[in-house]
Amino acid sequence: MNDDITQPTLRPVRGVARCAVAGFVLAGAAWVARAAWQVRLAVAGPPPSGLPDQGDGRHRPLTGLEDAYHIISALGDAATLLCAVAFLVWLLRMRDNARVLSGQAPHYAWPWVYAGWIVPVVNLWVPRGIVVDVHQKSAPGERLPRVVNWWWGLWLAGMLSGVGLMYTDSTDDIIARAYMDAQFLVAADTAVLGAAVAGAFVVRALTAAQQKRMGTAENHGERALSR
Repeated sequence: MNDDITQPTLRPVRGVARCAVAGFVLAGAAWVARAAWQVRLAVAGPPPSGLPDQGDGRHRPLTGLEDAYHIISALGDAATLLCAVAFLVWLLRMRDNARVLSGQAPHYAWPWVYAGWIVPVVNLWVPRGIVVDVHQKSAPGERLPRVVNWWWGLWLAGMLSGVGLMYTDSTDDIIARAYMDAQFLVAADTAVLGAAVAGAFVVRALTAAQQKRMGTAENHGERALSR
C-alpha cells in the first residue's frame, strides 16, 4: 500500500467508532477487576508457604486467590488486545477519511499506525501525532479536544510506570508485587483505567468532528450535482 497512490473514498465511521468505544469499556472493566484482585491479595498477605516463585525455578501450588488472579490477568490481556484491534480499525478508517476530506496525504506513513505503538522512544509521540493529524485534516481550524492530551498523558503514565501496560514481569511476579507494594500496582492500573475512559471520549469527539465535515462535504457535492 502506498499513500501516494491509493485514493480511498469516504467510508462510514459510526460502526467502527462504537466498536472502539466498546473496546475501551471492556478494557477498563478488565483493569478495574485486576486492581480489585491486587488489593485483595495485598489485604490477604502472602501465605505461610511464601511467594509463588520460590527461586531456583521452584514454584509452589497457587492459592485460590492467586489462581483467580491468573485468570483475571489473562482475561484482562485478551480484553486489552481486543480494544487495541478495535481502536486501530477505527483509526485507520478515520485516517483514510481525513485524507479524502483534506486532499492531503497523512503526516505519517501507514506502517506507523502499527509500529508507532511498539518502537521504543518513537512510541512516546507518534501515536498521538497520528490522532492529532486525523483531527486537523478532518476538522481544519477546530481546536484539538483537550481529552486527547488527557488520554495520551494517562497512557504514558500507565506505559512508563513499569507495572502498567508494558510490564514484562510474569503474573507470579505481579502477585509478589501485590503482596509487597500494591499501591504502585493500583496507581498504574488507575492510570490505565483513566486512559481507557479518556480514549472512549477521544473516539467520540473525533468521530463527531469528522461526521460533521463529511456531512458538509456531501451537501456541497449534492449542490454541485444539482447545478
